[in-house]
Formats: sequence, structure tokens, C-alpha cells
Amino acid sequence: MIHDMMPGTEEQLQKEMTSAYLGIDPTADSLHIGHLVGVMMLKHFQRAGHRPIALIGGATGMIGDPSMKSQERNLLDEATLRHNQEAIKRQLAKFLDFESEAPNRAVLVNNYDWTKDYTFLHFIRDIGKHITVNYMMAKDSVKKRLSAESSEGMSFTEFSYQLLQGYDYLFLYENYGCRLQMGGSDQWGNITTGTELIRKKLGGEAYALTCPLITKADGGKFGKTESGNVWLDSRYTSPYKFYQFWLNVSDLDAEKYIRIFTALDRAEIDALIEEQRAAPHLRPLQKRLAQEITTMVHSEEEYLTAVEASQILFGNSTSDALRKLDEATLLDIFSGVPVYEISKDELSSGIKAVDLLAEKTQVFPSKGEMRKTVQAGGVSINKEKLALFDETIDASYLLGGKYILAQKGKKNYFLIVAK
Repeated sequence: MIHDMMPGTEEQLQKEMTSAYLGIDPTADSLHIGHLVGVMMLKHFQRAGHRPIALIGGATGMIGDPSMKSQERNLLDEATLRHNQEAIKRQLAKFLDFESEAPNRAVLVNNYDWTKDYTFLHFIRDIGKHITVNYMMAKDSVKKRLSAESSEGMSFTEFSYQLLQGYDYLFLYENYGCRLQMGGSDQWGNITTGTELIRKKLGGEAYALTCPLITKADGGKFGKTESGNVWLDSRYTSPYKFYQFWLNVSDLDAEKYIRIFTALDRAEIDALIEEQRAAPHLRPLQKRLAQEITTMVHSEEEYLTAVEASQILFGNSTSDALRKLDEATLLDIFSGVPVYEISKDELSSGIKAVDLLAEKTQVFPSKGEMRKTVQAGGVSINKEKLALFDETIDASYLLGGKYILAQKGKKNYFLIVAK
């Protein structure tokens, strides 16, 4: 998990309980899995007896970090920032201990609190004079933005970002005894500006540690799917979809991710890797990765529901399991299958299955084909085999008062929506 660290960092960590911080951008009221590497670093840090500080970048989130970005971002108002901060803290509490009396319990801070009343004059006098423009211009994040052909240049606001982040480190160094800042490898320039500021202004020793930016074996962007980010909040990414994301990573990626996103020890990981190589079709690595991380982010109950939901699509599950699903999970599982609409009124007095599947909807092209497939045992309604092609289907068949699931053969599903 380590990409780079300043000389002396390891010695500092071995010497005493050390406070280390990591900045989290509050642009949304949920973290996504791209944040998880940093969060896991804080978790490992706390498990090793050190004190993690999660810094919500309320002030810096208002101006935007130029690192690895091609354009400026939208700026947030204070009410939105506070809402996002509370939501993020609830998610972090699943990974970090904020509540106990332990000396290394986690701390949550927001840089807006110490920046909002700091005047521009004081800032350029107290902070700006310690860091030269030459030093700031030499940073990769600045050089990349200025040399990019498509770049419209860089505003002074964004150029000043590394000074603001440096000031955060200085503030935490003085007020929280923070000696280490952690972040992704793209943050190295901003972090070292902070260590330079602490050295020049206070003569203090501070350290930097970065983790690699996570990539996928095929070169695609980690954490992005066709529908966008994979979020930790179930309102944006259901536990089922979250579980499926980890279950479907490649063998190469699973081998890498299980080391980063779980707290399993080396022996257990090595054993799983051996198991995977012996029987890759059983996907033991992906299954364990999905279990660990879904349980950590959501709960064991949500994990078990996600496994059961997966069985509905790929296994021999029952109609009971289907009826237990909430609407969002049902629609997630069957997203992409053909959907037909019928009127609810048609179900109130009942309708023959053959009329429903071959006339009201186009599940079957003809009644004759429907009859043959039923006789061969190849049609199910709500995961139960249809015994008679003219069986009456009424409102009692509706899942959640709204849906009927038809299945033709093993793999062809159709969702009928009663409106």
C-alpha cells in the first residue's frame, strides 16, 4: 500500500504513538470506493496503535485541487459542506473508532473551521512568505496543468491550493500534534509543501506517506462502472450492486484488492490465492473480497441478502427469496432484462398465463410455442415452474404489489410491471 514516504517516517512510527491525517474531499454526501484506499490506511494506522485524523476539506473543497484534474470544480456552500461532513463521518465510523476512550481514538476535523476567519492579508503574511513561487511551480501537478495543450491555464485560486493544504498540515501539527500526512501518490507535491512550511516556520519535523493510485489490470479506471462511481451509500449504489462489483473483478485485480481493502492477514490471503490458482472457476478470492468489504461497508445482513439475491439470477433459489427482495434490489438484479407493462385491472379478475405471456406481452411469439415450452418444464413465474399453460395469474402473483417475473429456459428473464 506504500508508494512513497519521506526518510525518517518509519523511525517516527516506531518511536511513539503518532497522529497522522488524511484529507477527504466533501464534494458529495457519500464516499465512493476510490476513497477506500485512504480510509483503509487510516484503519491500519489505528490498528497499529497510532491516532488517525480524518480531515474533511471544507475550505479546500470550496476551491478545488489541481492535482490530476483537467478543469476547476464546482464550489460548495457551507450548508452543503456541513451536511456532507456528517454523512461522511457516519461512513468513516464503520472503519474507525471515534467513540472509545482509547488514546488513539480517531478525530474528525474540517479545515473550514480554521480557515473561514483567517484573512487574506494574514495568510499571505504568515504563510505565503515562507514558500517561494519557484518551489510551487516545480510541483508536478502545477507543471502538468500549465503544459497541457487543452489547458486554459490555471487560476490563482487553484495555484494557491498547495499553500492552503500546507497550512492545514501546519495547523494540525501545532494544535493536534500531527506528524504525518497521508494521501494518494498524486498528493505528494501538496503534502511536501506542508512539511516544508512546518520546517521553515517552526523548525519542526513532519513526514509524508503516499499510497499508489489504484488501477485495474485492463487499464480501466478503478471504481468506475457504466453507471458511474461505486458509492458506499446504499441510496446511490445498492448493497447488491456493491457486492457484485467486487465479485466481478478479474483474478489479477482480486489478488491486489484483497491485500488493500480487507484486514485479512498475509497467511490467509496467501492461502486464498493458492485456492484461486487451483480452481479459478470457483472464484474464492472474489467471493471472500466481496464478503469482507460488503460486510464492512454495509453489514453482514446486507451481505447475506446480496448473496441470496445473486442466487436468484444465477442459482436455484425459491420464490420465497424473490418475495423477500426490496424493489430497488429486484430492479438492480434484473436491470437490462426485457420489461413489459400491463394494466393492474387485468389481474384483478385473473388472466390465463398463455394470454399474459404470448398476447399481452411478447415473452413468447405465439401461444403454440408457449404451450410446448410449458410442457417441457421450461417456464417459471416468480421462480416457480408453471404446470399448466392456461393457469390463472392474478394480483396475488405480484411482487411488491407491482411486478411479475417470467422465466423462459434457464437464463431468459422478463419483468412484467403492473400499473
